[in-house]
Amino acid sequence: MSGARLIVWDDDACWRVHDATLAVLEETGVEVREARARELLAGAGARLDGTRVRIPAALVDRALQTAPRRFALKSRPEVAGSGHARRGEPAPLEIADGLSHFGTGSDCVYVCDPDSGERRRATTADVEGMAALCEDLPNIDFVMSMGLPADAAAATGDLAQFAAMLAGTRKPLLATAHDGSSLRRMLAMAELAGEGRSFGCYAMPNPPLVHSAEALDKVLGCAALGVPLVYAPAPAAGTTAPASLAAVVVVGNAETLSGLVIHQLAAPGAPFVYGVGCGAFDMRTAVDVYGAPEHFLGNAAATDLARLYGLPSFAYAAVADAKLFDEQWAAEAAITTVLGALARATLLHDVGYLESGLQSSYETIVLGDELVGYARALLAEVAVDAEALALDEIAAVGPGGSHLARAHTRERHRDFWRPDLFDRSPYERWRASGSTTLKERVRRRTEELRAAPRSYALEDSARRRISEMVTASGGAG
Repeated sequence: MSGARLIVWDDDACWRVHDATLAVLEETGVEVREARARELLAGAGARLDGTRVRIPAALVDRALQTAPRRFALKSRPEVAGSGHARRGEPAPLEIADGLSHFGTGSDCVYVCDPDSGERRRATTADVEGMAALCEDLPNIDFVMSMGLPADAAAATGDLAQFAAMLAGTRKPLLATAHDGSSLRRMLAMAELAGEGRSFGCYAMPNPPLVHSAEALDKVLGCAALGVPLVYAPAPAAGTTAPASLAAVVVVGNAETLSGLVIHQLAAPGAPFVYGVGCGAFDMRTAVDVYGAPEHFLGNAAATDLARLYGLPSFAYAAVADAKLFDEQWAAEAAITTVLGALARATLLHDVGYLESGLQSSYETIVLGDELVGYARALLAEVAVDAEALALDEIAAVGPGGSHLARAHTRERHRDFWRPDLFDRSPYERWRASGSTTLKERVRRRTEELRAAPRSYALEDSARRRISEMVTASGGAG
C-alpha cells in the first residue's frame, strides 16, 4: 500500500498472538451462558463443563473461513411524500478490511446541552437531533445513538433510540439492541423507513472471557436475521485482563473469536465485524480512559490481527477524556482521530465522545467531522507513477522557476485538503474577520446546522407507524 499506516505487529507477531489465543480457548475456555449457543458448540465438537466451553482450533479456523470478507450497509432512500426534493440513492457503505469509515458512538448517559452548555441527561430529541446533524456532515459515514435517552421507558429504550435515528438520518446505523426480539422489531422499523439492510447491531461480551445470555441472544438473532454483527470486547489492563497490552489483546481476541465461532455455527457466512478493544484502566482515578496512548497502541495491534484474518474491524477515533469541549478535548480528539485512522480499521466509531464515553455533544461531532476530514487526507494513496512524479513539469519550469501560474497547478491544487473550521488566513485577515477562536467557529457552525431546515425527514406515515411499534413493544412479552 502506497499510503500511511500504523502497524504494531507484523504477521509473525500476529501469528504468535493467534496461537496464544487458541491456547486460551482450548485450555482455559470461555463461559457461554446461553443454552442454544452451548448446543451449537457441543454439536460441533467443543468440550463442555457446565457453562464453561473449551473450543478447539479447528472450530476457530472454520469460522474464519466462513465469515465474509466483504458486505454492504445500505443507506435509506428519500421517501416519496416527505416534503423534500428527492435525491439520488447514496452508494452502499462497503464493509471490508482496507476501507475506513467514520461514525459516532452509542449510549452516552449525558449530553452537553447545545444551548445552555450544561451537562444533563440525554433524551430521544438529542438522539434524533445529533443524527440529523450527522446527515449533513460529509465525513460522518454511519450513525450511532450518542445518547441513552432518559425520557424513554427502560423496556423500549433501544427501540426509541432506533426510531429517533431513523427519523434523523438516511445514513447507515449501528444499533444497540436489548435482545433478539428487539432486533426483529428494528428490522421491521428499518424496512418501514425504506431499507432493512441499512443497520447493524453492536454487541459486547463480558470480560474476561464471558458471553452472557443477553449478548448471545443478539449474536444468534443477528445470525438468523442476516443483520451484520459487530462483536466488540472491552478488556482492560489490570482489571479484566492482565496488566500487559499483549495479554489484553489475547483476552479480547479470545472473546471475539469465540463469539465468531458461535455466530458462524448458527449461520455460516453471516456478516460479522471483528471488534477491537484494549482498555487502559487508570488506577489513580478508577476510570477506563479513552485517550491513553496505550489504548490506541493496543487497538492498533488488535486491528493488525483483524487484518491477518481478513475481517472488517471496529475501532475508535476522535474520542477524549475531557469533561468539556475545551483545549484538552481538541488535543485528545485530534490525536485519537489520526491514530485511529492510521490503524486503518473499517468502522471507526465514537467520533465526538467526551468524558471517557459518558457524555456526547453536538459541537464535538461538528469538530470531529473536521478532524476526520484531515485524517482522510492523511490516508490518501501517495502514488509514484509517471503522472505523480511529474518529471515533464519539473523540466518545463527548471531551476529557479515557479509552478504558481502553471496549468498543472491550476488543475490539481484543489486536490489538497482544505479545512472549513481551522483558520489558515494571514493574521491581518483573521483580525479583520472577527478574531474568532476555533471554539467560536465550531459553535457558530453547529448553530447554523441546527437552525437550517432538515435536509432529510422521514415520511409522516412511516414515522407514525414506527412510533406505534415502539409503543406497542412496551407491552410485549
